[in-house]
Amino acid sequence: MIPRGGRPSLAPYPRQSLTALLEATARRLPDKAALIGSGGEVHSYGRLWMAARRLARFLQREAGVRHGETVAIMSANCAEYAVVVYGALLAGAKVTGLNPLFREREFTAQLVDAEAVVVFATRALRPALGATRGLVPTLRRVEAIEEVEAPGADSLTEPDVVAIDPDQDLAFLPYSSGTTGMPKGVMLTHFNLATNTRQWISTGVIGEGSVQLAFLPFYHIYGAVVLLHAPLAVGATCVVMPRFDAAQVLELIERYRVTELYVAPPALLALANCPVADGRDLSSLRFIASAAAPLPREVAILAAQRLRCPVFQCYGMTEACPTHINPPHAWRDGSVGLPLPDVEQRVVDLETGAEVGVGATGELLVRGPQVMRGYWKQPDATAQAILPGGWVRTGDIARLDADGFLWLVDRAKEMIKYKGYQVAPAELEAVLMEHPAVLDAAVIPIVMSDEGEAPKGFVVLRDGRPTTAAAIMAFVAERVAPYKQLRALEAVVEIPRSPTGKILRRVLVEQERRARTQ
Repeated sequence: MIPRGGRPSLAPYPRQSLTALLEATARRLPDKAALIGSGGEVHSYGRLWMAARRLARFLQREAGVRHGETVAIMSANCAEYAVVVYGALLAGAKVTGLNPLFREREFTAQLVDAEAVVVFATRALRPALGATRGLVPTLRRVEAIEEVEAPGADSLTEPDVVAIDPDQDLAFLPYSSGTTGMPKGVMLTHFNLATNTRQWISTGVIGEGSVQLAFLPFYHIYGAVVLLHAPLAVGATCVVMPRFDAAQVLELIERYRVTELYVAPPALLALANCPVADGRDLSSLRFIASAAAPLPREVAILAAQRLRCPVFQCYGMTEACPTHINPPHAWRDGSVGLPLPDVEQRVVDLETGAEVGVGATGELLVRGPQVMRGYWKQPDATAQAILPGGWVRTGDIARLDADGFLWLVDRAKEMIKYKGYQVAPAELEAVLMEHPAVLDAAVIPIVMSDEGEAPKGFVVLRDGRPTTAAAIMAFVAERVAPYKQLRALEAVVEIPRSPTGKILRRVLVEQERRARTQ
């Protein structure tokens, strides 16, 4: 087996609820700023803990929430989001987060599947949710998330104490992205998330003196662990943004002296190209870490130059939480880093399942105490995802070096098979991004009558950089093997992406299919 990467074990892990981590910080640092809202309002640890307990009591006494039921949140990031999360957990419920951009069909499907009994949503979304209550049999209440905290209240009746089994009771029920199938609820227990939070903190990427900026959505596992649970557990301060705006991010970094910034590649590209970047004091930044999608090398280089700090990658997945990050002072360009403590990794042959050696590519498997219990109400999908011995199939094609650093190649299900060869779309996308006229890029398989599948590129062009499709295709051809060359190229206005920055290749595939049938 390839080495883990040298990070010492943290085992045995305490069997604690996720709320115990916040409680310990609130008792230790009651007056310190835990969260700073987009309007500048400060929520201290003491205030946050009191608001969470007050909400837990409301859920138990007024909403009738019982142990094991599901509380849903459909909101952009805000300080009240944390109140609902920890209040629901204190009440004995589990939390499922929904993308606030969901349409009725999407949010109804998740609420039904998760068996939600209460939904907290922004006022603007409440009418749409209220109109679908009859379609969600379990749903009893729709509440305004803006009203969950009443800081002026001068008394507090404690919530009923719920006995939590950290190994069995679910804390979060996030839904997988659905880019390779229908969305599935991922069962993460209190132990999974409390453990992963400890693993993350132990790497030294965050400390009590950290100030972080959260525009990555809290409903996604990346934002939930890295920007919500870890800062609150260690006693850091988190500045909360409801949505990404490059100029505002740079202004907030300077104003609050942000120390670490977590991004997805599209946001990093926007920050690097933001005209006001040169005029901001960004000297407080220790590093910028990117995840949720492959980071093109030229984007990392540009961002490091424009933002004047180190840029490297980290990695994780909903089913296994964050699992890898580069050491801040010893990162390797292009790698997503080393596994967290007690996370094991293997790379196996796609056909045989046998472990491959250093430098060879195959599917990445991971194992550790933070791995999900399985998919909600889907035992067959769970059996396919978690192999005997507890190894989770990531679906990512990767390689490992002799020191245990992980290098991602592409998604297994998105590999293009051209005349028997396997072509990684992400590799071609990275080459396309090196062209000076290309701002963004995506590659998908198309069906060629005489060649089976073949790669087609889609590019967003930079303003003022004249070029042609033939010139870009020739640029790529000079840099890759003949079987990897693009067979078609199309300029588009934008590349479809998920909220966390993943290229939605299936959208382009569907568009291409429709165009060919017209």
